[in-house]
Amino acid sequence: AQQRANVIFRSFVSRDVALLLQAFIVDVRPLLEYNSVVWTPVLKCDIECVERVQRSFTKRLPGLHNLTYAERLNKLNLITLELRRVHIDLLWCYRIVFGLCCLKFNDFFVISPSNVTRGHPYKLFKQRCSGGPRNNFFTNRIVNIWNSIPYDTVDFSSLNAFKRSIENVDFSAFVHVK
Repeated sequence: AQQRANVIFRSFVSRDVALLLQAFIVDVRPLLEYNSVVWTPVLKCDIECVERVQRSFTKRLPGLHNLTYAERLNKLNLITLELRRVHIDLLWCYRIVFGLCCLKFNDFFVISPSNVTRGHPYKLFKQRCSGGPRNNFFTNRIVNIWNSIPYDTVDFSSLNAFKRSIENVDFSAFVHVK
């Protein structure tokens, strides 16, 4: 991914920020996000290694090298790659919970048995991990984030409405990269 990001700067004569950013989004980011639902970095050093590709690319853009990473992302209207992976995980969780994919809900989740839950009515029970990739994936990574979604700000009516509404939720407690 880092090599492709470098190729973008060598290949384009233009230094138009919008053009270079679009090339990065189309050519490099899919490599960094490929299969992120199945595999995502867990260790902070691995998260930083993946994030470093976007960090160094945005630093090389004209006029942005003096800004911090957060300021560059804000100016370019981007989010961290780790936060993008959280959004992708939530979208897959939505698809499974509401039966929009061929995966069976019962293979991955159990609805929370408590009828006195704050927040949305689709809370998931966090099962103990007994090994196996299915249990580790959803119980360790997505259940806490899914259960923390505020009901008053997130629209569960459709996948597109859910996708638009989670963009406005602050998941900073669940990400390491600032």
